[in-house]
Amino acid sequence: MLAMVAFSLQAHAMQDVASDVFGSIPGKGQVERYTLTSEQGMEVAIMTYGAAIVALRVPDRTGQVDDVVLGFDTLEGYLGDNPYFGSVVGRYGNRIAGGTFKLDGETYVLARNNGANHLHGGVVGFDKVIWDASPVADDRGPSVQFSYVSQDGEEGYPGTLAVTVTYTLAAGNELIVDYEATTTHATPVNLTQHAYFNLGGEGSGDILDHELSLNASHYTPVDSTLIPNGEVAAVVGTPFDFKTRPARIGARISDEHPQLTIGGGYDHNFVLDSGEDSLALAARAYHPASGRTLEVYTTEPGVQLYTGNFLDALPGKGSHVYGRHAGFCLETQHFPDSPNQPDFPSTILRPGERYQSRTVFAFGTAAM
Repeated sequence: MLAMVAFSLQAHAMQDVASDVFGSIPGKGQVERYTLTSEQGMEVAIMTYGAAIVALRVPDRTGQVDDVVLGFDTLEGYLGDNPYFGSVVGRYGNRIAGGTFKLDGETYVLARNNGANHLHGGVVGFDKVIWDASPVADDRGPSVQFSYVSQDGEEGYPGTLAVTVTYTLAAGNELIVDYEATTTHATPVNLTQHAYFNLGGEGSGDILDHELSLNASHYTPVDSTLIPNGEVAAVVGTPFDFKTRPARIGARISDEHPQLTIGGGYDHNFVLDSGEDSLALAARAYHPASGRTLEVYTTEPGVQLYTGNFLDALPGKGSHVYGRHAGFCLETQHFPDSPNQPDFPSTILRPGERYQSRTVFAFGTAAM
């Protein structure tokens, strides 16, 4: 492996970006890894394949630093059986029913890679391409910008879409993710980050003991293929109420509720009370044993809670094996299947417009 090369971005000695070669893909080229370090002891590593977070090291209440995202030690792991670990997913995160939608009188047929449905951008979505990347100056902390141009017709989508995703490690152990995109033709866009978190440290067991609150009074129930049925349902009185009844993730996950049976646990979009565009608190997770906390802020109108229901004896980092519920995702997003759901917030981007979205993952600790 090549030696690390540091790029100084600020006068602060510890606020820097380092890069190395994480591996290579035959016929596609090298995959680089960029590592951002904060003065508070947090470190995040992101590779150009899928613009994916491959490591996120955070101190606990005693100062011990552990990697809190699931993944693999080598690039080869990400090229194999990879459930979107740490990736940026797009052009459309989540599902589109039947892999089709109508827009401006035209019917578009997308790749179907989740039964009859389209999931996370298709067979070769943004998680399976090599992005361009370079450090950028940002007075908030070390920052790297990733860029990719999705060609007209890629996976069935109309328009050439130019995308940038910028990761910034700000003071206070905040990982800021800024998304931007422009298009040459009207097209759906719904980008998100698909990190699997375990605040006890990846490979430390399941996440059912994590305490969770969500700023959501409603969610979007799904059919048997995990496509929203069009309803926006209240969470009160259901296992989906993490607003008035914050609870351990595992406290109600096995309740006899038809939506939990369909998803094999939580795999649902929650409608955030903060609405769209303003940066607001969406979720808070707490791991009592380590004291680590995670607060998620977003400008998106929804967040998908996924509790790793389909993980099954998957070999991960450090010889760890990831079983069911080994990690949880909080995918900030517009709602699933919005191109086919006229009552959902629109995901259509048109020429001359700019898609902009921000999510902040803020880590901290709490006393026992």
